[in-house]
Amino acid sequence: MTDGSYRAADLLAQRLYEAGCRHAFGMPGGEVLTIVDALQKAGIEFILAKHENNSGFMAEGVHHRTGAPGILVSTVGPGALNGVNVVANAHQDRVPLIVLTGCVDADEVLTYTHQVLDHQAVMGPITKATFRLTASGADIIADKAIGIATEGRAGPVHIDVPISVADAEPGTVRLRRRAVASSTVPAQSADLDRAREWLRRARRPLMIIGLDALKDEAGSAILSFAESYNVPFVTTYKAKGIVPEDHPLCLGGAGLSPLADKTLVPLVQSADLVMCIGYDPIEMRTGWREMWDPAKVHVLDISAAPNHHYMHQAGLHFIADTGATIEALQAGVAAGETWKGGEIEQAKVALAADFPADDLWGPAAVIDECRKTLPKDAIATVDSGAHRILLSQMWTCHEPRTLLQSSALCTMGCAVPLAIGARIAEPDRPVVSFSGDAGMLMVAGELSTAAELKSKVIFVVFVDASLALIELKQRQRQLGNKGVDFARHDFAAIGRAFGGNGHTVTSRAELRDAMRQALLADTFTVIAAVIDPKSYDGRI
Repeated sequence: MTDGSYRAADLLAQRLYEAGCRHAFGMPGGEVLTIVDALQKAGIEFILAKHENNSGFMAEGVHHRTGAPGILVSTVGPGALNGVNVVANAHQDRVPLIVLTGCVDADEVLTYTHQVLDHQAVMGPITKATFRLTASGADIIADKAIGIATEGRAGPVHIDVPISVADAEPGTVRLRRRAVASSTVPAQSADLDRAREWLRRARRPLMIIGLDALKDEAGSAILSFAESYNVPFVTTYKAKGIVPEDHPLCLGGAGLSPLADKTLVPLVQSADLVMCIGYDPIEMRTGWREMWDPAKVHVLDISAAPNHHYMHQAGLHFIADTGATIEALQAGVAAGETWKGGEIEQAKVALAADFPADDLWGPAAVIDECRKTLPKDAIATVDSGAHRILLSQMWTCHEPRTLLQSSALCTMGCAVPLAIGARIAEPDRPVVSFSGDAGMLMVAGELSTAAELKSKVIFVVFVDASLALIELKQRQRQLGNKGVDFARHDFAAIGRAFGGNGHTVTSRAELRDAMRQALLADTFTVIAAVIDPKSYDGRI
């Protein structure tokens, strides 16, 4: 019970604190000052970023390391619109992000037009839900927002907060808390018996593991199942590390690389049982569309939501907890001999040959040297571009959520703020950000945020003065070079100008030395790795 001294904003902040939130990010305007004050009083630190889009990615970085929803705060009009990209990214990448925007009071709107904008109309298509806060309903709206953001496939929820409502005292309020739903397990049924029979008869079973399994924390169940039945597995990029990637049954990540698909697609198509374990194909390129015929191969789909995407079809589909379902699937099913022709080993050899780590210099050498120098528990973030495709194939993850990226919307500029957020959540753990030079230029102002936070993130920049992936596609289509190249910039100097350390490297030895210094530094470090813009040819 509250005694009337609470503001509506306090009720909202209290519920967010109960959900595990300890940090909020944004740029305040006069319309959200009460929200910021309420968050601080509730025990949620407000961190000033330099752009709302980056604020949302910092919030996402924290979420991936704590499990709590992220919080983005933006002011009315231009502030709210600056965050549209990251909100859409959270919707597609299944991130529980609470988006708090200030807005002009309804009565004011009747005779006032300055910065008046229908935030809910903007946010509606890119969120799971959007609410307009009321004083008496503040606690209920907050509880609904947390539940909707985190249940099923997670996603963003928007709350528009009128200026006067944030300050209003709702009086005596009975706090409402909806119980968290228990994990769903398939009931004993003919479908479950059929799935068990498929497993019993399978000689070439294969798993494709995705985001839902990550959210279900199904890693130990998947590992036990894979080892019990000798089932190899592929993960989407976001699910990398759900089982340590040095495991002999792991075939690595997939999603955007035609080079990896050259090995992985035929292997998947040769399977007699394809098990989609929390597989959300929103991460995949078109080459993974309808790659099997469910009339000719047994396909089992276990996911958090029905298949409305039509990227693939399945003979059986369970809407259930992934880990609990594969545990139920094993009841009474003895393991048989699988993949007796050495196909798993052959695929791993082929993938290693396609992504060699022995280049003297170039993007693959940068990735390999960083992975060797950093400890196994390091958290990496990566921006969109050619380097992301290569890194997502080469980077070995030993636990989940240690390679953070935008893999559904594939938005540029995410790596730097994701890394800052991850380091806030785990200040004693090494965090490295990988950006292309164009992506770093988009968000370079956040280096000042890293300095202000006394963050020790390592920012690696691939410097090739080109939108390398787009330039490669341009050449593949035999089009002229236009709009993809730009000037070279001194990123090491930019890092130093913002109060960090800066190194420019052109060899493995220089990179190794710079990384070792960065790990011991008392501030952030920018490492500019100068590479040839055509060094991705034939590598992704």
